[in-house]
Amino acid sequence: MDYAATSPMSSNALQAYCDVAKRYYGNSASLHDLGGQANYFVEQARTVLAKTLGVERNGIIFTGSGTEGNILSILSLALAAKQGKHIISSQAEHTSVHAALNTLEKMGFAITKLPLQLNGCIDVEQVRKAIREDTALITIQHVNSEIGSIQPVEEIVEIANNANIFFHVDCVQSFSKLATYSFSANVDAITVSAHKIGGPKGCGAIFINPKIRVPALTPGVTHERGLRGGTLDTPAIVAFATAIENYQYERQHYELLRQYLRNNLPSTCQLIECNNQLPSICGLIMEKVEGQYVLLKLNEAGICISTGSACDIHSESGTKAILSMGYTMEEARQFFRISFGPTTSFEEIDQLVAALTNVFVKY
Repeated sequence: MDYAATSPMSSNALQAYCDVAKRYYGNSASLHDLGGQANYFVEQARTVLAKTLGVERNGIIFTGSGTEGNILSILSLALAAKQGKHIISSQAEHTSVHAALNTLEKMGFAITKLPLQLNGCIDVEQVRKAIREDTALITIQHVNSEIGSIQPVEEIVEIANNANIFFHVDCVQSFSKLATYSFSANVDAITVSAHKIGGPKGCGAIFINPKIRVPALTPGVTHERGLRGGTLDTPAIVAFATAIENYQYERQHYELLRQYLRNNLPSTCQLIECNNQLPSICGLIMEKVEGQYVLLKLNEAGICISTGSACDIHSESGTKAILSMGYTMEEARQFFRISFGPTTSFEEIDQLVAALTNVFVKY
């Protein structure tokens, strides 16, 4: 019940990883035949990724994770911008986005972090009003990892383009689950990750518009257009592309699972609903019970859940989304997250509900 944190590798992706690791182990940057073979597979994977996103393939850069991708994208665009040092984001972004913004703030950038509305989405008019003459970049996630709210990216992209401002969107939770064609042609950077859709951990990618001349964060490296150093992990990249080609997000099925969970939850639990939401991510609050306690008791029952983003587990403010929506700190501490995957069944939800009921009784 923690697929938003990670997912097991699909059998096809795992097979592809093993085959490439055994047979095509050359360095994709090497000039000999083994290197050429590895490079061929990397470029095929780059094409798969670009086609899925609906972007130019020469803008695809492979990374080691979604976290690295967010940091690389945001820093690169901010430093490439010429009109100023002001950035607009939201209070509910992933930790990696806030890490990049904190770094830029130390470099003299001014950061505006907008709250979410009670419906879980950012107010487009607030974005418009936050723009200044020196605004250089807007970075907003597509889907929130804690509550699953889908942000109005298409409208924000239009605002950014009209104001000639760079726009980055974190698509780690939405990639291959929601279509990106409605905005991908007009954004300057996108971040995705492999392990959310049955690919390997330690592999991700970004798209950075190749028309933008972004400075190298580490001058002198030669891989991936000089934006990221290090030998490419060819088996992981091929496995990522294989996962993309085989992944299917059955939204109607997840809607039914979510409805079944909602209808059977104990009265002590509140399911956080948003106007527009990825149904497989369910943010909940249990009355008078801390989310960490819920996690520990469910873990004892053999059920894996989260108290928010896995990257925030050591932070008291790990539930940034509901705090941004106006919930109290006490309610934020009672927050936990359930997230479904391809194999989640109604029977498993029955087990979950029984365990949640038992948690409150024992508490």
